[in-house]
Amino acid sequence: MTEMSLSLSDAPNACADAWKSIDWKQAEIHVKRLQMRIAKAFRAGKHGKVKSLQWILTHSFYAKALAVKRVTDNSGAKTPGVDNITWRTPKQKMQAVLSLKRRGYKAQPLKRIYIPKKQKDKLRPLSIPVMHCRAQQALHLLALEPVSEMMSDKNSYGFRPLRSTADALGQCFLNLCRSVNAEYILEGDIKSCFDTISHSWLLKNVPTDKRMLQEWLSADYMEKGELYSNESGTPQGGPISPTLLNVTLSGLEKAVDAVTKRSDRVNVIIYADDFIITGKTKEVLENKVKPVVEKFLGERGLVLSKEKTKITHINEGFDFLGVNTRKYRNGKLIQKPSKDSVKRFMKEFRETVKQNQAVTTEILIRLLNQKLIGWANYYRHYCSKVTFGKIGKQLFPILWRWAKQRHRRKGSFWILNKYFRTKINHRWQFFTKIKDKDSKISYLDLVQIAHTPIRRHVKIKSDATPFDPAYEKYFRIRQTRRKEKRLFFPCKSQWSPWWEIKIGGNLQ
Repeated sequence: MTEMSLSLSDAPNACADAWKSIDWKQAEIHVKRLQMRIAKAFRAGKHGKVKSLQWILTHSFYAKALAVKRVTDNSGAKTPGVDNITWRTPKQKMQAVLSLKRRGYKAQPLKRIYIPKKQKDKLRPLSIPVMHCRAQQALHLLALEPVSEMMSDKNSYGFRPLRSTADALGQCFLNLCRSVNAEYILEGDIKSCFDTISHSWLLKNVPTDKRMLQEWLSADYMEKGELYSNESGTPQGGPISPTLLNVTLSGLEKAVDAVTKRSDRVNVIIYADDFIITGKTKEVLENKVKPVVEKFLGERGLVLSKEKTKITHINEGFDFLGVNTRKYRNGKLIQKPSKDSVKRFMKEFRETVKQNQAVTTEILIRLLNQKLIGWANYYRHYCSKVTFGKIGKQLFPILWRWAKQRHRRKGSFWILNKYFRTKINHRWQFFTKIKDKDSKISYLDLVQIAHTPIRRHVKIKSDATPFDPAYEKYFRIRQTRRKEKRLFFPCKSQWSPWWEIKIGGNLQ
């Protein structure tokens, strides 16, 4: 389905009805079929056919509809660009689908905002496109993604479909757990990666519509009412930027392998702009690997951060993606939450409690449950039982202080009876009573993170990609098994699935 007769001037009800009548399952099948053909043509070296199929995909009605659906359903859909326009109603979404045209397209300026980084007193620039530009990027991302998947290194895990940080950390464990594995690790971090990528390199090497790419890269940004030009980098905030980064870093693994041999025990693991490279000795990483990495990045306008790039021995341990990996005296490799990650979580937990001093207990518990469940879900694949227990013990004084400040004239025994109850598996359970639609009273408990079960993550095959028919059965089985896994948290008076706990918002 490549076109639709409905025009922008049709009645509002017609546009709304057209959006609601879209068969999304059929749309996904249609787009996936074209993406598989693009990937197949790229593997065969038929670059002319790749370009033709990308043109067909970006002019398909179903692809345009999926692009609009993506930018209107994600968490940033309510954040407008410089034009202060968002698409919320079915009519607006359908009109947006019909307005996605290549002819006459001109990228509008970006809205520059700053968000806090992990480091103290540091901010990360974020450039937000208008909704129309976001939809155009999402549309062309559908055509670029199958090609970027074929180009990406096998051990690159960031911003790729059906891959996660757990896969990157799983590969890290496999490359370091045995006694014959490498003992030194080059911790790499690219300085201001998104902001310094060479425009000329992207336009020359990214297999996508060059005119559209030029529009996005050269778009100015607006900050505090003033317009500034953009001469390098790909702005963070656009749907296509992460994939452009993956294309930029594709080939790093091959470049490193070309100057090393098998006995050097060199392995590359990449997640977005962070990567680690293992090596048998410090000299191998310092003299062979690091110069090649610097040259590879220099061709793309990138440089390594001198502050964060270092070589570490496995016995000292290193932090990667919020997880500390270290081999102890008994030769056992252990992965557990990093100290910095625990500190950030506890700081965020305290700030949430402090900022919600006046809200009801039910709202507070829902907010805290969301944070606890999200954090536990991320770290449940590692040796986190002790850390979960320590965090659980630190929560009580924070909540007790919150309750005491709300009721300064009440005694401790009164506060204890109002906010805490005794359960079979926990004595000081923070809770509140809630009513359902039938006015039936039940308990809403704070999640006990200490009772989170540890379940190992099965790493994805390094060569697997959803755009290769050879792995279609593999991903189908993997997705089925993933749905069958159930993570349990104690709520009410018995063990219940975490998704049955009444909470608000989306989980990480």
